[in-house]
Amino acid sequence: MVNEMKKLKVEATDENLGEVLEFIQRSVEEADCPLKIQNQVCIAAEEIFVNIAHYAYGDKSGEAEVYLDISPVPRKVTLTFSDSGTPYDPLAREDPDITLSAEQRQIGGLGIYIVKKSMDHVSYEYKDGKNIFTMEKCF
Repeated sequence: MVNEMKKLKVEATDENLGEVLEFIQRSVEEADCPLKIQNQVCIAAEEIFVNIAHYAYGDKSGEAEVYLDISPVPRKVTLTFSDSGTPYDPLAREDPDITLSAEQRQIGGLGIYIVKKSMDHVSYEYKDGKNIFTMEKCF
C-alpha cells in the first residue's frame, strides 16, 4: 500500500455530512481497516465536521477541507479537518464530568470528549488563518 493523501473540500453544512463520511468510509474500507476502527473514525469525523458546520462560520457559509492519510507502517489513519472560520480550540475545553447524570451536566463538550477518548492522538492548531484539527487512529 502506497501512502497517498486524499482530500475533500465541501461547503461546511449538515447536508454535506454524508459526502464526508462516504469519503472517509470508502478510504478506510479500501485499507482493510477493522470495522471497529472504521466506526470509531467515522463517529469522531462526524463530530468534528458537524461542529465546523454549526459553529465555524456563524451565520455565514464557508468551506471545510478534509485530508485523509492512511500509512502502512505503522498502520494508521490520520484525518485532518481545516476551516477558515472563527478560531476555536475544542481541546482547550475542560472535559465534562461524566460521573454526573445527564441532567446535572452542563450542555456541550461530550462529543469532543468522545473524540479524545476514541482516537489515539488529537491535536489542534490555528495557522495561516485556519483552524486545523488532526486525529489519528492506529489499526
